[in-house]
Amino acid sequence: MHKVIYDTDPGVDDAMALLFLHRHPEIDLLGITTVFGNASVETTTRNALFLKREWNIAAPVSKGAGVTIDHTREDRAWPAMVHGDNGLGNIAVPETVDVPVDPRPAHRFIIDTVRSHPGEVRLVAVGRMTNLALALKEDPEIATLVKDVVIMGGNFYVPGNVSPVAEANIHGDPEAADIVMTAPWKVVVIGLDVTSITTMSRSYLGGMAAKGDGAVKLLDALSQHYIDFYSHSVEDGMMVHDSCACVYVVAPELFSSITGAVRVVCGGIADGQTIVKPDGRRFPPGDWDGLPSQVICTGIESEKVIDLIRDTLLAA
Repeated sequence: MHKVIYDTDPGVDDAMALLFLHRHPEIDLLGITTVFGNASVETTTRNALFLKREWNIAAPVSKGAGVTIDHTREDRAWPAMVHGDNGLGNIAVPETVDVPVDPRPAHRFIIDTVRSHPGEVRLVAVGRMTNLALALKEDPEIATLVKDVVIMGGNFYVPGNVSPVAEANIHGDPEAADIVMTAPWKVVVIGLDVTSITTMSRSYLGGMAAKGDGAVKLLDALSQHYIDFYSHSVEDGMMVHDSCACVYVVAPELFSSITGAVRVVCGGIADGQTIVKPDGRRFPPGDWDGLPSQVICTGIESEKVIDLIRDTLLAA
């Protein structure tokens, strides 16, 4: 059984990934920690509570960071054109959800949970890496106690999606991402190299909704705005970014990868760019030296991933 903390900014593809984690029989979802990104942290937390209630998820929700780790970066507009004004595709979501929030801030929830299950917890982070960086800053020893960190973010051999060189989650807090990538724990990076070629069509999701229960029907409804946004790059479908990271937890054999030290560019025109120094390649001394070797996914069996998502969501 995989013990998972899901660090997320719901978010449409975040919602699909949450339902996958909730329903997969090999995953024990220990908690949901929220972060700003697809909307404000107040909105992403409200959305997480709403999905917890609607989908009868037992795991607690803990509210996390609402600003970048260094507090100096200017606020950017929320990506409403992607996820809707309310982060969940503009479906009807109440302003407040009568579900309690864990009293601890997300980074403290992460620390406490990891220390309660040493060597067992897998952090699945699909938003900005701020909560993870804050946890490391407060308690660096957790890097030796986490089983691994699986993130959705970054891009290495393909273009970015918010700039020519940067992916949104990393670009949203590059300093935090660099802290996470260079910490002495195992990080698996599920980036645009694999997620941008893993798409689900509107009809495929609609077929799932026709067969599935109310949870899948709700997922179908909240995904329509997101699918409309992707019309510029996907033919009547959407990229399932965050679910790919969750699939890796239970089916890593569907991915191919390289290893190497990773750094994140902080500032300038390449702000948020993720750069790997592949193991076995020799370069003059540089800023990648002496850092942990991380796992960078560069290939994916997309059709099998999509089918596993479908089978898991329909197995209720």
